[in-house]
Amino acid sequence: MIWRLRCISKGTKEFMMQIGSRLSEALGKYLDLTSNQMKLTAGNVANVDTPGYKTQGMDFNAAFSQAMKGLDTSSVKTGDVDGLVARPDGNNVSMDREGLQLAKEQLQFRTGVELLKREYSRTMSAIHADGK
Repeated sequence: MIWRLRCISKGTKEFMMQIGSRLSEALGKYLDLTSNQMKLTAGNVANVDTPGYKTQGMDFNAAFSQAMKGLDTSSVKTGDVDGLVARPDGNNVSMDREGLQLAKEQLQFRTGVELLKREYSRTMSAIHADGK
């Protein structure tokens, strides 16, 4: 496991140390992107009755790949989802699709949280290993 230690000083009296692994940083990015994906789904559901509204989505895998390369993901490209049938009013939001998307995103988020909890548990075990 590779640890990076960063010391942040505020003035001359306070010091704060943050210890994180590459895995914990990657999981943080994963959770951020999953959260963004959930916001898109919530927006789609909120606009289910808005005439002319087009379902919005993002390419999660491409965004996560970009994040893992250290690139900025704050402006992840979102756009219209292709292949959906539009109603006569031009709206193409499908509640069935959005329900499945939300279930998938919740599973992704829960998985990320569980993995992050395990990573922090290992860190705490390593810290307390010498204190027996």
